[in-house]
Amino acid sequence: MKNLFKKEITNELISRIDNLTATTQPNWGKMSVSQMLAHCCVAYEMVYTDKHPRPNALVRTLLKWFVKKPVVNEKPYPKNGKTAPQFIISDAREFETEKERLIGFILKTQELGADYFNGKESHSFGILTVTEWNNSFYKHLDHHLNQFGV
Repeated sequence: MKNLFKKEITNELISRIDNLTATTQPNWGKMSVSQMLAHCCVAYEMVYTDKHPRPNALVRTLLKWFVKKPVVNEKPYPKNGKTAPQFIISDAREFETEKERLIGFILKTQELGADYFNGKESHSFGILTVTEWNNSFYKHLDHHLNQFGV
C-alpha cells in the first residue's frame, strides 16, 4: 500500500484529484463526483472536527469487531460496498468547494505526519497504528478515485 504520509504520494493523489472535473462520471456507483469528494472528506472530518458524533461504546465495540479489519487492512474495497450512514452524501455539493476541502485534508494529514497518527485513537475503531491509519486513508481515496477513472 502506498504511504500517503510521503509527499510524493500526497502529490500523486492531488494530481489524480486535479484530473477530475465537475462532470466526471463514475465507472460504478450512484454518487456524483462532488458527492464523492464530500464523502471522502468525512474520514478526515472525523479526525479534525467535531462534526460527527462519536459512536456509543456498544457501537464502537461492534465496529472494532466487524468493520475495522476490512477498513484498515490492505485488501481493496469491493465495488458498490455498503456505506456507513455518516458517509452517505445525498444532497448536491459544489465541486470546487469539496475538491479544495479534500485536498486541504490530505495536505494537513501529510504535514502532520506519521508520528502524529501512530497510536492516535480513531473515531470508531479505537487506537490505530500508523499503518492502519495510512491504509484506511489511502485505500478509501484510491477506491473512489478509481471509481471516477483517475
